[in-house]
Amino acid sequence: ICSIVVPFLSRPTLPALLLPSGLHLFSSNAICRSVHHSPAWSFMNANARLAWMWRLLITPALLQALHMAVLQGKGSEVSKVLQGPLNYLDQSLSKGNTPYLTGVQYLHLFLVATALAFFQYPFSCHQRGDRSYEGFRFEPRSVFSSLPQEGKRNLLVTSALPYVNNVPHLGNIIGCVLSADVFSRYGRLRGWNMLFVCGTDEYGTATENKAREEGLTPQQICDKYHAIHSSIYKWFQIDFDFFGRTTTEKQTEIAQNIFWRLHKHDFLVEDTVEQLRCESCQRFLADRFVEGTCPHCSYPEARGDQCDKCGRLINAVELREPQCKVCRQTPVIRSSKHLFLDLPKLEAQLEQWLDKSTSTGDWTANAKQITRSWLRDGLKPRCITRDLKWGTPVPHPDFKEKVFYVWFDAPIGYLSITANYTDKWEKWWKNPHQVELYNFMAKDNVPFHSVVFPCSLLGAQDNYTLVNHLVATEYLNYEDTKFSKSRGVGVFGDMAKDTGIPSDVWRFYLLYVRPEGQDSAFSWADMATKNNSELLNNLGNFINRAGMFVTKFFEGCVPAIELQQEDKKLLALVGWELQQYIQLMDKVKIRDALKHILNISRHGNQYIQVNEPWKKIKGGDTERQRAGTVTGLSVNIACLLSVMLFPYMPTVSQTIRDQLNAPQSCINAMLQGTGTFVCALSAGHRVGTVSPLFQKLEVDQIEALKKKFGGQQVFDVYDGEKVRALKAQKAEKAVITAEVTKLLDLKKQLALAEGKSPEPAPQKGKKK
Repeated sequence: ICSIVVPFLSRPTLPALLLPSGLHLFSSNAICRSVHHSPAWSFMNANARLAWMWRLLITPALLQALHMAVLQGKGSEVSKVLQGPLNYLDQSLSKGNTPYLTGVQYLHLFLVATALAFFQYPFSCHQRGDRSYEGFRFEPRSVFSSLPQEGKRNLLVTSALPYVNNVPHLGNIIGCVLSADVFSRYGRLRGWNMLFVCGTDEYGTATENKAREEGLTPQQICDKYHAIHSSIYKWFQIDFDFFGRTTTEKQTEIAQNIFWRLHKHDFLVEDTVEQLRCESCQRFLADRFVEGTCPHCSYPEARGDQCDKCGRLINAVELREPQCKVCRQTPVIRSSKHLFLDLPKLEAQLEQWLDKSTSTGDWTANAKQITRSWLRDGLKPRCITRDLKWGTPVPHPDFKEKVFYVWFDAPIGYLSITANYTDKWEKWWKNPHQVELYNFMAKDNVPFHSVVFPCSLLGAQDNYTLVNHLVATEYLNYEDTKFSKSRGVGVFGDMAKDTGIPSDVWRFYLLYVRPEGQDSAFSWADMATKNNSELLNNLGNFINRAGMFVTKFFEGCVPAIELQQEDKKLLALVGWELQQYIQLMDKVKIRDALKHILNISRHGNQYIQVNEPWKKIKGGDTERQRAGTVTGLSVNIACLLSVMLFPYMPTVSQTIRDQLNAPQSCINAMLQGTGTFVCALSAGHRVGTVSPLFQKLEVDQIEALKKKFGGQQVFDVYDGEKVRALKAQKAEKAVITAEVTKLLDLKKQLALAEGKSPEPAPQKGKKK
């Protein structure tokens, strides 16, 4: 078996022989095992694995750097022994073959190419006048620039439309808008043509009830809460191209057009259905306003459309012990005629499309599983109309008193919101051969995006763009319980900014615990730990030290870099982490990719600690040169980190670049292709003012926040003011009664939590 010496790995995790020189001897089997254990391995077929093993060591960018070294008179850098292998590589690549070299040849090429690429990429970028690498010039994007472009990767990104009446909590934010924002920012760094749209879902019974509660019209409620959502997302730095809403003329126009096309192609059927009606509230109840026991798994808090525990779809009349969520009265069953989307008739088309989309696109495992469970149970006709006032009107004369059901109407909001952004919206939404569609959501929204909405578009037969990549998170809980606005449990979007913790830190922690493969939980203690260890002591410490060394030891100018073998080792490690980051981000593995950013700063901290530039700067010429190399390489790694951090922490990313006075050009060259670490801050570059990036979260600060959001503040919300306000507005008796009941229930809960009797104490001086 051929064995090779690996000079750039100091802490192998696989079997190796430690040589007297301090290097390690790896067998080729061990190297293959290290490749096999990579997270990317499971994504690939056999051919892709062969190609990836080749790219493991020699990327096209590194090969280009080798050739440029020869062209620029640096041929001495490449040993004559390697000229033959280099020519062989060229011939193999030109023929599309996977080349074979010995391990020694591979590693020599890899280290030399990595070092040359680090120095040469800025030169080649400037000399060619190539502006494609000027990545951080995010000027306001015009509508024209956001149309699909020939020859580019065109990505249309949506996040599930938040319901307008619900102030989003941290779980809502990470599940939809924040995840989509990170991927969109990353895509722009990669040079992809992106359009990121979202908006508030504003129709339905919930809006009507909220309007009744607050004494406003439904439109006034929508205006009020749309502004709240916009403010929250702006604070969290969610960079939509357009954040719209569904209460628009475009929504009516497009939804009715899809309806008539479904009607024309005979994909709609009529039927009389039984519905729950609350006689106390004098209305038919929308599914979300019915709660009862699941008929399948006996979960006691199932909604009228779906059970959150078992995930099964439910017809509201199937619930056991149903209750109206507004007044807690038991509703009665009444009959009404409605229109249904004939899902069984569309099932064959849906299956054919799903097979292609799930096999070629990046669908999360839970999205595939949930979708297949729907199909396994067999599709049934799905009602698309409701007996409401506030909604998109059904244009059919026999159903003119009805509106479209929210789960038929709301996803069409993606189209109408885009249409309100640009009148050329069809270039995105009726262009499946040129546009890739990414949908971001929590797992409870999957069936409506993978089955119901695609069936609506397939049945319309109008060349619609269907989802290529469906990215669904699991649930984020709060500590050991669920978020609850009414009980004052958890952090909601409008509260986060009042904590004094910067939005970038919130973004970082939510992405660090992003529920990608299973449910996760927000924890105040863990947030403090991650802030203090990963941000302050790891990432922030490295970047600050690198910048401060330039300022303190080299009068603010980046020193010259003369690479030794140890430096090439670091370049190799950083380059590897960068490639892993890109592979994971391309697959929307956002949480896993973040770990590689933190790995790079850990490598940097270890490198600085071992080389001690603060000591070497006091020595002779050789030692001072060594201090300069360590400092110059470190500050360039800090520049790379600012690029990689941009999707996650945009303000921190900008601060780092400001402190380093980083040039605009060539920076995102690092994220082209499979990733190349380049020297963006060359010798003589002057940095700006360097200062700490993060602050420590203290124990008493965290304990105070944990207590504040742990449910003890409920009486700040329900201290009787709401009930008095409703009475002053002369609200309906049922609404007032429901709020009084809620207040009394909260008082009982608090009394029990404090170990007191939930029954009110008898009043003195009163006769029985």
